[in-house]
Parts: sequence; structure tokens; C-alpha cells
Amino acid sequence: MFTKQSSLAIATLLILLSSCQNTPPSSNAVPSINVKPSVLKPDAATPPHPEQKPKELTTAWGDKRTDEYYWLNERDNPAVKAYLEAENSYADAVLAPVKGMREKLFEELKSRIKEDDQSVPYFKNGYWYIFRFEKGKEYGIATRRKGDMNAPEEILVDINALAAGKEYCQFGGFQVSPDNRLLAYSADFTGRNLFKVYLKDLSTGKDLEDSFDIGGAFFWANDNKTLLYDTKDKTTLRNDKIWRHQIGTPQSQDVLMYHEKDETQYAYLGKSKSDQFFFINSAYTQTVEVHYLDANNPSGNFKLVKPREKDFFYDVEHWNDKFLIRTNWQAKNFRLMEAPVSNPGKENWKDVLPHREDVLLDGFTVFKDHLVTAEHKGGLSQVHVIRWADKADHYIEVGEPTYACFIDNNPEFNTQTLRYGFTSMKTPATIVDYNMETRAKEVKKVAPVLGGYDPANYETEYVWVNARDGVKVPMSLVYKKGFVKNGSAPCHITGYGSYGSSYDPYFNRDQVSLLDRGFVVAIAHIRGGMEMGYQWYENGKMMNKLNTFTDFIDCADYLVHAQYTSSDRMFAEGRSAGGLLMGAVTNMRPTLFKGIISGVPFVDVLTTMSDPTIPLTTGEYTEWGNPANRAEYEYMKQYSPYDNLVRKDYPNMLVLTSFADSQVQYFEPAKYVARLRDLKTDKNVLLFKTNMSGSHGGASGRFKRLEERALEYAWMMGLLGQDGGEMKQ
Repeated sequence: MFTKQSSLAIATLLILLSSCQNTPPSSNAVPSINVKPSVLKPDAATPPHPEQKPKELTTAWGDKRTDEYYWLNERDNPAVKAYLEAENSYADAVLAPVKGMREKLFEELKSRIKEDDQSVPYFKNGYWYIFRFEKGKEYGIATRRKGDMNAPEEILVDINALAAGKEYCQFGGFQVSPDNRLLAYSADFTGRNLFKVYLKDLSTGKDLEDSFDIGGAFFWANDNKTLLYDTKDKTTLRNDKIWRHQIGTPQSQDVLMYHEKDETQYAYLGKSKSDQFFFINSAYTQTVEVHYLDANNPSGNFKLVKPREKDFFYDVEHWNDKFLIRTNWQAKNFRLMEAPVSNPGKENWKDVLPHREDVLLDGFTVFKDHLVTAEHKGGLSQVHVIRWADKADHYIEVGEPTYACFIDNNPEFNTQTLRYGFTSMKTPATIVDYNMETRAKEVKKVAPVLGGYDPANYETEYVWVNARDGVKVPMSLVYKKGFVKNGSAPCHITGYGSYGSSYDPYFNRDQVSLLDRGFVVAIAHIRGGMEMGYQWYENGKMMNKLNTFTDFIDCADYLVHAQYTSSDRMFAEGRSAGGLLMGAVTNMRPTLFKGIISGVPFVDVLTTMSDPTIPLTTGEYTEWGNPANRAEYEYMKQYSPYDNLVRKDYPNMLVLTSFADSQVQYFEPAKYVARLRDLKTDKNVLLFKTNMSGSHGGASGRFKRLEERALEYAWMMGLLGQDGGEMKQ
């Protein structure tokens, strides 16, 4: 369900490490697959059939639904775990013919990684910070060097040591105190995004006794002895409180500074780039209010910028004596305004960047002499540089037909250098230092793809698909150069289309294994994201949600009609809300795809959205609707995948989940698969795999996750009749 990504800067430092040392170098020949009957064996074992225990669900106006597998939400029931483990065993039996291929693919995927890689160093407050990996180790190491890169290395956190003996470890990031002496860092060992903060004295290397639970965000006050952090409601997992912690005191003595009581809102803590202000964004979707506090006075009271107002969005950054405010006030695609720090009420807001009908303002960062904005135009991302003094501006050129361009880590304020990145479906992530005055570029790093990967051997396309209602939907494609459109190529198409999250065409080193086996890889930029502006989001949410699904179907149909592929060779994949997409399109057009990969899928929309005790549900009302509202209930009922399963043929399906997932509970896909087994009339392969120690993102560790990817790829190849990774050149 809820799928917002963590905004921790450390995530961008994990690089997009890439490609093949032990496999033969990629050639520029166009591969092809001789498709044969599936080698998978659905009759190798008896598929599990959990007990039916019908539960009647009735609305206030009398609509009744029967859920025969409702009981699978009993997390502590031994019968539930027994069912999940039985499904895992069945999947392994069916996949036995491609066991060797899974192993080969895992080694192939792993061999693309430069195992001793590191991030591009960034400078902050007198230190260079580097995140690096060591050969053979699952996790990274956060380090710093004082003054210059020749100074001795200080290890801040070795995540491998942190993860020792743990089945799961998610590093949440770190914050160094303004005087550079104390380190705070966080980790989750549960898979449910339940983080704990730990403290360390960097001058002695000793751990402090302070340790406390947080929701995700934590920041130092400027007195070097106070931390502000957020926490979650223990039942709903909604970020709802902001606290103040004094170093050396127990968490029980921490001071509650803010409590968000509206169950549809979340309280997010942030700090300005200038380090002068804390911000609380009390928000969900477009209803937001911001509170601010001088970071030099952490015991003070937060002040309100503007009271919340339905569908009124704004966020705030600090620059000199002003607050810069990105807002949708009379600006569907957002505009940038300013107000004096001394009196930031809405009556004092003035335009900095006016609204533009054809440009979405995604975000921005500030420098002493420049403003840099991240934008979307024509479905593609771009970086816009503006000089404060005279408003002279320009866009950074990338030069590919479809790509992603992004603002990277820029903690320094008084500099002419912008660090940005770009990538495409054939170009690995490239980090560039860019002089905003001279426009000179210095490439700092191209994410390595080992094994002879050459972007010149591949080609990307950006096509426009005519949706059934006349709207043009963009789609990004990549394939081996020399590819011929004759319908014989296998295809892997993905999409998302929810929460206004733009699915930009980033490089994915794992997909080289598909491209080098003749696949066309596609991303459908469907409504529900914001690739084409805020209206693109509004036209794919709530009472317009069906557009998301029909857009995806129309994009897949386009690939078949234009002979990029054929239905008996096309695979679709989506995760989380993208798993809802998979469930919906499978019900609507089951014969369009050879197979469906549905990861941590939000497939039981009505039942989940009707239960406010399920984690992260109440904040979703503005995305999907509130089932207490009859019109919204009836609309959701049209597409909710679990409620629309019927007795008919379905495609081959691989459904993946994690038992600890806090964002889409494991029981949604578990119920979905159980009911699907009862109703499907075909002999296609239906597999359900549960990671018993993973999270919403699957396994932790850079190598463990590759085992899951190898399973997905081997499943597809097995359905195409391949059992040994065959590839004709």
C-alpha cells in the first residue's frame, strides 16, 4: 500500500553499482531466444490450499462481501506460517528445472558489481564523507576524512558489523553534530521500518548509552547536545510525534514537542540546508502545514507558517533572511515564492518562479548565488539553473531521447559548483560537478558495469501511445542495437502510476541480463505519476484510478501491435501499488501477457482501506478513497483485484511478499493467491514466495537481493522454454 521511499541521503550514496566480471563481455550482436514449451513443472508437487473460513463483511448501507481467507491476517497463528512455508516449498519444486539457471543468473548479476566500490566524496563542515564497499561484504561502510582526501580515514559506521548475526539490517543513515564530535545513526532490524538511533563519541570512538526508537528522521540542534526526532504510532505505524532528546538522558525523559492528532496526516521532521531551522511538515498528499523552529533554540516552541487548508500544499526552505516556499496555491504544477523569516505568513508571499502550465516544479536546492530546480517537462526530468542576481537561467543538456536527470548531494552553500546526476535505460548513473557560471562539466563518476558493458551496444526510444480516451501516454524503451520489430522478441514491461511518483527511466544493471538475451525492456509512464505534471497524477487517482490500468494495457497493446513483442512473450511487473496495477490488468486483460510478476502487491484494496487499524491506512484516503463513502467504495470495488477474481483463465503468475512488510501486509498477497488457486481454470504456473525475514523492499544486503532477482528472471526464462540460460548471438 503506502510506498513513499525513504529520503535519507545515504540511499543515494549506495550508488548504482553495476555489471559482469566473470561472464563473457557483452557483444554487439542481436541475440534471439528460440521459444519452446515451458520447462517449469506446476505438477511437481501439490499446490497448497489453506482452509476456508468465510467471514462476511458488510457496509453501513448493506453491501456484503465474503472473505473466505480473512483469517490469514492472524500473524501469530502457526497455521498462517505453515501455509506460507508450504507455498515456498511448492514454488521451489516447480522451479527445480531452472535451479541451475537461477544459480547462473545470480553469479551473472553479482559479477556486474564492482565489489570494492565507493561513492563520490562530498564535503561538509570541514570533512569529506565517503560511503564505500569492501569485496565480498553485503553492506557498506560510512567514513570521513578531515580536510582533504589524503587525511586518515575515520570509520563512522561499518554496517557489516551492525548486521552481524541479524537476518535483516536496514541502515537508516547518520547525522554528525555541528561540532563534528558526536555521531547519531539509525538501523532497523525488523523489516517493518522500526528504526532505533545509536550514538557514538567520535573523539574517543566509544558508544554512548543513549539509544531510542524513532520513526525515521533525526537531526542535531546547533548546541551539539540535543537531538530532535520523530516516532510512529505503534499500531498504525503513522509518523505522528516529534520529540526532543538531551544527550545523556533516558528516552522516558524526552520532551514531546508536537503531536499530529489527525489520523489522515503524517508528521515529518526536516532541517534546512543552512542548518538554521527545523521544519515539521504535517502532511499527506496535497494538504500540508509547516511549522519551524530556530535550531539554535531547540527548547523553544515551533511556529506555524500557514494553517492547513484542504488541498493546499507548500513546503519550505531557508535562504538568507527569507523562506523559499514551493506551493500549489493558484498553481497546479507548483510555483516558488518567498517570504521574510520574520513574518512568513501567506499575506507576505511573493513570486520567485511563477506557475508554468507545461512544467512541473518537483523541488529545488539553494546556493549563495544560484537557485537550482528539479522539473518535469514533456514526461522527462530536467535540472534548471537560475542566477539570483539577474535571474539569468539555463537548463543542463543531457542529449538522450529518454533519461533521468537529478540534483545530487549538495550540502555546501557558498559554491559555484552544482553536483547533479543523469542516467538512462542504457547509461549507468553518472555524477557530474557542474560550474553554474562557466557551465563546465567534470564527470566525477560513472557507475561501473563490469564485464565489458558498452552503452553503445544498446538503443533507447521514447514513444507516445494513444490511450483509449485520446490521451497520449509516454513510454521509455531499451533494447540491443540492431533489434528488428517482428514480434519475436520477449519483452519486460513495468509501471507504477500512484502517489504522484514519477517512474523515471533509470539504468538498471540487472536488466542487462534480459537485454543480452534479446528482451525489449519498457517503462510505461502511466497516469497516477507526475511525469506529465500534477494533472497526470490527479487523472490517475481516486475516482480516476481506472485510467492507470487502462493506460498500462494500452501501452502493452502498443508493444504487440507495433511488433516489439507478442502476447506469448510479454511479461509485466509491478511492486506495491504497482502490484495493484498488476492485479487489475490481470483481471481486465489476462490473455495479454505471458506472465505477471507481482511484488508486495496491494491487492485487497477494499478490505484494507476499510480497516483503520492496519498500518498506514488512514493516510491513504486521499489516494484511493475512504470506503465509508459509498461512491468511493463502489469505485474501488470496480478494480480491487481480490474482489474481482472470477472463474476463468489467468496468465502465469509469480507473486512475491515479505512477512515483515509494514507497507503492504503479507496477508494481502496470501489471500489473493489462495483465492486465485480456487478460481483459476488454466494450467498456468502460479507461484507465491514469502521472504520470512525481508521488508517491503525484499532482502537486505546487496547480494541477497540478487537471489530474488535471479528467481524472477529464471521464472521468465523457464516459461520461455529455457533451462540453461541459452542465448543465440
